[in-house]
Amino acid sequence: MRKLGLMLLALVLSCTMLFAGGAGETATTASADGTTTVKVGLICIGDENDQGYTYNFIRGRDEATQILAEEGINVEWMTIFNIGEDASCIDANIEAAEEGCQIIINNSYGFEPFMLEVVDDYPEIEFISCTNCASWNDGRDNTHNAFANIYEGRYIAGVVAGMKLQQMIDEGQITPEEAVIGYVGAYSFAEVISGFTSYFLGARSVCPSVTMKVMFVGSWSDATAESDAALALIDEGCVMISQHSDNTTPATAAQSRGVFHTGYNNDMTGIAPNASLIGTRIDWGIYFSQAIRAYVNGEEIPQDWCAGMGEGAVVMTPLNEAIAAPGTAEKVAEVEAALADGSLEVFDTSTFTVAGETLTHAYALDTDGDFTADSEEAVYDGAFHESEFQSAPYFTVQIDGIEWLNSAY
Repeated sequence: MRKLGLMLLALVLSCTMLFAGGAGETATTASADGTTTVKVGLICIGDENDQGYTYNFIRGRDEATQILAEEGINVEWMTIFNIGEDASCIDANIEAAEEGCQIIINNSYGFEPFMLEVVDDYPEIEFISCTNCASWNDGRDNTHNAFANIYEGRYIAGVVAGMKLQQMIDEGQITPEEAVIGYVGAYSFAEVISGFTSYFLGARSVCPSVTMKVMFVGSWSDATAESDAALALIDEGCVMISQHSDNTTPATAAQSRGVFHTGYNNDMTGIAPNASLIGTRIDWGIYFSQAIRAYVNGEEIPQDWCAGMGEGAVVMTPLNEAIAAPGTAEKVAEVEAALADGSLEVFDTSTFTVAGETLTHAYALDTDGDFTADSEEAVYDGAFHESEFQSAPYFTVQIDGIEWLNSAY
C-alpha cells in the first residue's frame, strides 16, 4: 500500500513538472510555504571577471533574483560562462534545456543563430536572445528578443565627455581642433554605430568643435585588441577614449597615457580613477524580473522587449566628480530628465548632417531583418527614431564629424 502511495505521489510530481508551455501555462513548482520556483539558464560569452559585459549580466541576474524573491518567486539559475559565438552555443542551449531550464537566456549578439538551431526541439521552453533581432518575428511563440535604449546612456556619457573637453579648451590645455574623441568599437554593426553616433552627438551638444575617430577590433571581447586600439587612437591625437567593447582595457590604456575615458557596462573609475569619468549600462535586472514574473504568472513574455532611461532600464554609473568638469552633475540630471520625458531626441536631424546634407530619409529594418523599399521609414518629425520598430538598433548612417579608421568588421 505504501508503494502504491509513493507511485501516485511520483505521478503527481511528474505531471506538475511537465505542465509547461507559452502564454497561459507555466512549468513552475509551488512549495508548501506559497513560494514558486522556476529554473532559468543564462548563457554568457564571457564571465564576471571581465568586469564589463558579462559582469553586467550577472548583476542583472542577481538583482532579478532579489526582486522576485520578495514576491515569493525563487529563481534557480544555471549560468554557463565563456561560450563562443559558434557551435558550442548550440551545445550550451541543449545542456540548459536537458537540465530542466524553463527559460534560457542567451546574452550575446552572435548567439542567436545557434540558439535558433535548438528552439524547435524544445517548444515548451522559452528562449530569449538579448541584443538581437531575429527571434521576435520568426513565427515561433517560444523565441524572444530583448534590448534597451542604451543610446540614451551613451548620449549622456558623451555630454560628460564633451564638458570635459570644453573645460580643457577653455583652460588652454588643448585647442578646439584638438578636442578629438577616440572610440573603440567591436564591429561595424548598427548597434555599435548607433552607440558611437549618439555619444558623439552628446559630446558635440556641449563642445561644438569636437570630432571623433573610430577603430573597430572585430571582437566583442578581446582585452588585448581593445587596449591596442585605444593606444593607437591616442597616438592619432585623441584626448578622450570611449568604447563599445566588453573589457576594461581601454580605460587602463587611457590612464596610462594621461587622457580621459568614459566606459560601458560597469563603473571603471576604480581601475582608472584619473581617467574614467562615467559609464553607462543596461540594467538587465529590470527585464529579467519582468520576463520571469510573466512566465510564472502564465502571461506572455513580450516577443520584442525594449525600454529606456524613463523605465530604469538604462542607467549611468557614478560620476567621477574628482575629475569631471564643473557643473557636470547638474547637466547630467537635466539631460536625464529630458530623455526620460521625451523632450530630447537623441537623433534630432537638425543636430547632424550626412555628406553635408540634412538626413530626411532612412529605413528601419523590415520584418525580414533587411533594409528594403518595404522597410519602415525611420526619419519623421525631425528625428531618426531608433529602436521604435524593433528593440535592436538599426541606425547605420555615417554622419559628418566621425572618421572611421577601418571598417573591415
